[in-house]
Amino acid sequence: MSTQRVLVVDDEPKIRMTVRGYLEADGFDVVEAADGRSALQAVTRDRPDLVVLDVMLPGLDGFQVLRRIREASQIPVIMLTARDEEVDRLIGFTTGSDDYVTKPFSPRELALRVRAILRRTDRRSEAEHEDGVLRFDGLTVDRATRTVLVDADRTVELSALDFDLLFALARVPGRVFTRRGLLAQVWGDDFFGDERVVDVHIRTLRRALGDDAGAPRFVGTVRTIGYRFVGRPA
Repeated sequence: MSTQRVLVVDDEPKIRMTVRGYLEADGFDVVEAADGRSALQAVTRDRPDLVVLDVMLPGLDGFQVLRRIREASQIPVIMLTARDEEVDRLIGFTTGSDDYVTKPFSPRELALRVRAILRRTDRRSEAEHEDGVLRFDGLTVDRATRTVLVDADRTVELSALDFDLLFALARVPGRVFTRRGLLAQVWGDDFFGDERVVDVHIRTLRRALGDDAGAPRFVGTVRTIGYRFVGRPA
């Protein structure tokens, strides 16, 4: 197996050096960037398997960089933020990040999150070779092509993680999933973080599908427990 490459983007050299040390100790190849434009160049030039991306960057900030990355790639991205505010996390997940870490952080925990996300990405790549088309009234989910069609004429663009979340729900219609259960299936058993990340991605998914939480066509809420897929098989 080839060595996996991680791009670390932060304008503080000490942070880059520390994170690099831990990741290289875990066997990763590490490249660095100190600002947003250099980060975008590195994504194209070095083709990393994952990006660790600071929010507060000179020039293009982390959210702008993430949006640019998502225009062309579904590469996993972990956001670093010094502001522990829900609005930052919401913006990050809405624009397609896979995880976030709040500064100050444990470099060891960050390295574990990197490994967990890449392990999940490897499982996703294996699953893409399996055929699987789920059809419901007003919704088609194709795992092989990773495409989603609403009302037969609208293709929905989803991040890789949001697609996995939708597929996990839709493959077992009616089943009630707890947040922890969805984390285990979609994020992986070794996910480190707040269970409420599931709620953030459910909101993003509903918005993309045009679904109404109050009268859902596809994703229903089970109060105090979690979520279930309520679409009717076609």
